Amino acid sequence: MIKLCVFDFDSTLMDGESIDILASKYGVFDEVSKITTRAMNGELDFFESLSKRVSLLKGMPYELVLQTCKSFPLMKGAKEIISYLKSKNIIVAVFSGGFHEGVDEAQKVLNFDIAFANYLHQKDGFLSGLVGGEMMFSNSKGVMLKRLKELLRLKDEEVACVGDGANDISMFEQSSLKIAFCAKEILRQNATHCVDEKDLTKIKDIIK
Repeated sequence: MIKLCVFDFDSTLMDGESIDILASKYGVFDEVSKITTRAMNGELDFFESLSKRVSLLKGMPYELVLQTCKSFPLMKGAKEIISYLKSKNIIVAVFSGGFHEGVDEAQKVLNFDIAFANYLHQKDGFLSGLVGGEMMFSNSKGVMLKRLKELLRLKDEEVACVGDGANDISMFEQSSLKIAFCAKEILRQNATHCVDEKDLTKIKDIIK
């Protein structure tokens, strides 16, 4: 029986990539998007790609960041699947290589239980181009999930994970139920289940 379900945020609970949307608002979308695509395909080290992309946002007004994060589009079925899981007393966590600025806004709507993500550093109201936080490296999700399992005294077979990109592999390694959601091929190869329709309610029958 599943007791904990961990979701990726970007392109999983949210329909899009946080940093790509922020980059579009700041006029650097093409440069950032190319790096995002390579990172999610596993072609670039996650820390290196994250640092490079955030550096391109240097000078962006922090107020614009916050305003943009409030309008991030949620994935179809996100509200419904989280309500369903919580009705079954399953703890719902979000592990994001993106940013608390967006994840925390989504938490107000989706009401998931736990969130780990990164923070965009700002000075005098503008992004500094630096980033820090809990999900900075390619193995961060796996390390965090291992700790969370120990804290909650859960076994692998009591954990489900849902993600779409290369930096979700490490958390897949810490669970027995691994759901690749509209995912890159590198993650599909590490999954027990694949859902190819952009509707999170499609995972209902997988998580028992």
